[in-house]
Amino acid sequence: MATPANDVKKDLTFRKFREDDYKYRNFQEAIFEADHSHQCPTYVHRTPPCQGSCPSGEDIRGWLQIVRGIEKPPKDMSWQEYAFRRSTDANPFPAIMGRVCPAPCEDGCNRNNVEDFVGINSVEQFIGDTAIKENFKFPEAPPISGNKVAIVGGGPAGLSAAYHLRRKGHAATIFDDHEELGGMMRYGIPGYRTPREEVLDCEIGRILDLGSIELRLNTRVGKDIGIEDLEKEFDAILWAVGCQIGRALPVPGGDAPNCVSGVKFLEAFNTGRLKVTSEKVVCIGGGDTSIDVVSVARRLGKIKKFNPKERPELVVHGFVAHDSAFVAAREGAQVTLTSLFARREMTASEHEVEDALKEGVTVLNGVMPLEVILGDDGRARALKMAECELVDDVPIAKKGTEFEIEADLVVSAIGQGGDLSGLEELDNGHGLIDADKFYQVKDRPGHFVAGDIILPHLLTTAIGQGSIAADSIDYYLNQKQPLQRPRVDVHHFNLLDKLRETGLSPDEYDHKQESGTAERKFAVHNYEDRSAHEIIASDHMFLAHFEYTPRAKRASSGPGADEVIGHFEERIIGLTDEQAIAEAKRCMSCGMCFECDNCVVFCPQDAVFRVKKDQSTMGRYVDTDYTRCIGCHICADVCPTGYIDMGMGE
Repeated sequence: MATPANDVKKDLTFRKFREDDYKYRNFQEAIFEADHSHQCPTYVHRTPPCQGSCPSGEDIRGWLQIVRGIEKPPKDMSWQEYAFRRSTDANPFPAIMGRVCPAPCEDGCNRNNVEDFVGINSVEQFIGDTAIKENFKFPEAPPISGNKVAIVGGGPAGLSAAYHLRRKGHAATIFDDHEELGGMMRYGIPGYRTPREEVLDCEIGRILDLGSIELRLNTRVGKDIGIEDLEKEFDAILWAVGCQIGRALPVPGGDAPNCVSGVKFLEAFNTGRLKVTSEKVVCIGGGDTSIDVVSVARRLGKIKKFNPKERPELVVHGFVAHDSAFVAAREGAQVTLTSLFARREMTASEHEVEDALKEGVTVLNGVMPLEVILGDDGRARALKMAECELVDDVPIAKKGTEFEIEADLVVSAIGQGGDLSGLEELDNGHGLIDADKFYQVKDRPGHFVAGDIILPHLLTTAIGQGSIAADSIDYYLNQKQPLQRPRVDVHHFNLLDKLRETGLSPDEYDHKQESGTAERKFAVHNYEDRSAHEIIASDHMFLAHFEYTPRAKRASSGPGADEVIGHFEERIIGLTDEQAIAEAKRCMSCGMCFECDNCVVFCPQDAVFRVKKDQSTMGRYVDTDYTRCIGCHICADVCPTGYIDMGMGE
């Protein structure tokens, strides 16, 4: 996990000595052992944990290397566009995900073992925002194959699949029951977190600009068109319908008319129907959805006099819509968020929780709902709560700690489920669709599935599943069996691609068996690619190389409690070019050379040398003269990134 901000000091958290060490060790004696190992260095590419932690499989280290200036772009392309191309090879939404992704990559970052993680999200937002500003486009898509794919659902999974399918030459038709594309990115996340016209529409439009992606909006499959109709018209079908039904509060009284789901609350707001909320709002949750609910509730505020026919719950349920005249009369609402978990264990992003507190939300941690207390009119008037503890992940109320919170709107943000009405034959009995490891629907050839309808998770997870499903669909359309996916299933830096890009492709191999091949140019020598199988851990690196360097953090313009009503401007202020470069330079390039020269400087035999400039490129910066190497392993010991293994020889 990331080092808490309050605990980060200017002292490194990396230490050369473990607990209970009491003997002084002479590092020189340990290092200078001559040829004791009988082995020489080889250069091994591994996957960094940031990429291994990324559900959409981005080549994070790759685009950080480009931003910092180590990996050079092709001629006639700016480094900003090159970083955009590398980023969107996996995920076509850098500007959106740079804003809203909870960043499991940052939790996995090895820099946490030095002082604090690299701000991957902030650099990704910079890449996405720069692409929009500079009007970068995706490379031209190949000619269409003649196959047609139906994608049911225009959210992150469906759009990701359409993007990757089009890059493989396949046309797609997206069916969605809303007026606009975007799914939860548009209807589940407030616009001040995902700006609509400036960001979301641009990133969706860039996908549609690839061509041969047809839209059929305001069309519900299972109602307006049947499964059989899709099977007749299309060669394959991807089910990416998402989960748009929120779980009801599972306590007595939880079905009161003014108890609503967080999903429906946010959809009512994002479609412009919900203009004000109630005086006392209580949200049960602890994740990002609950944070969005309470932040929206604080911004909407309440009005003194409500027409009973225009109560917020009636708007949420879709019976009416508020008139814009409500806006002028709204005042601050009392908004409370409750969570089963302690503050540090909440699944919501830490900075989102901090923003909510700043905006005047009351957060109660370690508590659970027991009952919704009803008034004479059958509506919720309060929520009975108690302190709790988790036993085997099950909340248990502590006796004698019961208390009540007054509420006239109770919002449940405790999970989501799918709406498969009209599609019951796909239902696994839990409102979801089962998938195999290739995201195929069991016993339905030509049917595939991706996104929350498999199991609700993160937007980045849905995007990654859309990419893998597109691979499987491509195999199916080409009548091939899907290949076994690698253990580390992400997009990797490819040295051969880089050599081709820089005009350094290996020579053609004549397939003759002869000695002296180390001098031949038909192979890349002294290099091993284990990135599809291994993630490099921090204990394989020389962390003492890295000095304390604070993060270049994004600024925030979020309102305080007194200014929050009606404040719907974006809160995050993106990085400048200089800040993005500085933050990218904090990347430790785990598993890949970043040209620090330690191995060259410290080799006592001058065996390690820089590759000639006209032969050098990313991943081929240093080489070894094995006629000089004595196997002392100093180069491997002082390699900060763990790129060097003593693996050549016996």
